[in-house]
Amino acid sequence: MIKSKYSLLVLCLLALQVFIAGCSKDEQVNIASSFEVPATSDIVMYEVNIRAFSASHDFDGVTEKMDHIHSLGVNTIWLMPIYPVGQLNSVGQLGSPYAVADYTAVNPEFGTMQDFKELIAAAHENGIAVIVDWVANHTAWDNPWIENTDWYTQDEFGNIISPAGTNWNDVADLNFDNDEMRLTMIDALSFWVDEGVDGFRCDAADFVPYSFWKQAIDSLTKRHEQPLILLAEGARADHFNAGFAMNYSWNFYGTLNNVMNNNGSVVSLFNTHESETGSLLPGTQKLRFTTNHDETAWDESPPDLFGGQDAVFAAFVFTTTIGGVPLIYGSQEVGTDFNVPIFSQSEINWQANPDILEKYAELLNIYKEQDALRYGSLTWHETGYHVAAYSRKYEQDEILVLVNPRDVSLSANLPEDIQGSWISLLNGNSTVLEATISLDPHEYILLKK
Repeated sequence: MIKSKYSLLVLCLLALQVFIAGCSKDEQVNIASSFEVPATSDIVMYEVNIRAFSASHDFDGVTEKMDHIHSLGVNTIWLMPIYPVGQLNSVGQLGSPYAVADYTAVNPEFGTMQDFKELIAAAHENGIAVIVDWVANHTAWDNPWIENTDWYTQDEFGNIISPAGTNWNDVADLNFDNDEMRLTMIDALSFWVDEGVDGFRCDAADFVPYSFWKQAIDSLTKRHEQPLILLAEGARADHFNAGFAMNYSWNFYGTLNNVMNNNGSVVSLFNTHESETGSLLPGTQKLRFTTNHDETAWDESPPDLFGGQDAVFAAFVFTTTIGGVPLIYGSQEVGTDFNVPIFSQSEINWQANPDILEKYAELLNIYKEQDALRYGSLTWHETGYHVAAYSRKYEQDEILVLVNPRDVSLSANLPEDIQGSWISLLNGNSTVLEATISLDPHEYILLKK
């Protein structure tokens, strides 16, 4: 007779141990390794600001919305820094998440290490990788590393300084001439891989020397026999030589703003894409975005930046279909129209704008399902200054994208090579393109041969 819940739990655990012991080694490996990290060219990335993502502002709040993230066609989550936040010289209500007080612990504001591991497990069960923000350039002033003064950049008087040329007074600049500091940081990176993370988004990567990134990535590759997703927040070409698979597409973001807000020529999007990707190493990509935590916090919300919800989505069509890895910042899919802070808590209304949410899910799932949008060669079709027309072709598949980035209806002449019969990816209807086409303000069309 079982006399307590504790006794029942013990029996259940014993039964589980017997089951696992009875499995063959191959079966046990299959259970542990059923999740696979997506290839770089297949990534659909979703950034999570934990302080804003849920009413609980913690890991559990992210775990509880994993079905929502999965429904968008997302296969990679990027979590903003998860570490304890420094309190010395802190900024804002809660301090900057980029002022790291301990590289191998989780911020108690977000929960426990077990809560974090449960988040990873839920993501993997949904086929979603988890990468975490890594802040290599600097630490909080109350990080224990500060006792090793040689690990930090110092002025002529021996005083540790903040990163030069910034106003980041809440952090202390690390000295990458110090080998001991480098090795300790690499050990910390390895710690998180052992804890289950699938890679890193490396903050302010342009501030950190190439030699460190090369050393760190080579070391992680040797220590861990598993693929890692590595994204550099930077634009240096040598990031790819160091081993990163992705870095930021800031030039495209600037061009996109000019096209959407200043009536810049749509051809400039193609030209910028070509200049950014022409010399990329095989298997590497640029991260394309209409917003992220920095832009939304410090610039403007997407609707304010681009001039309304329809304009935002037209811009998102460009970043998702021209090429590169598409990024969605958790909150933009429901049309959030306020600046989402990173130094304090806020809350997203997930019930707002279900029609906008439906459009994001539709487009991203089309992207996920259509090989031509992920792997296809890009051809730009001349239609004039205002209407964009381009196609992506892979093997026997060809997809045509037409976008009006303006807030007025426009007509455009179509070249002969795209005239003819197509199938709409948005509604499945057949359509015939003739010599001219008219598009409503910010209208987009996705067609397949």
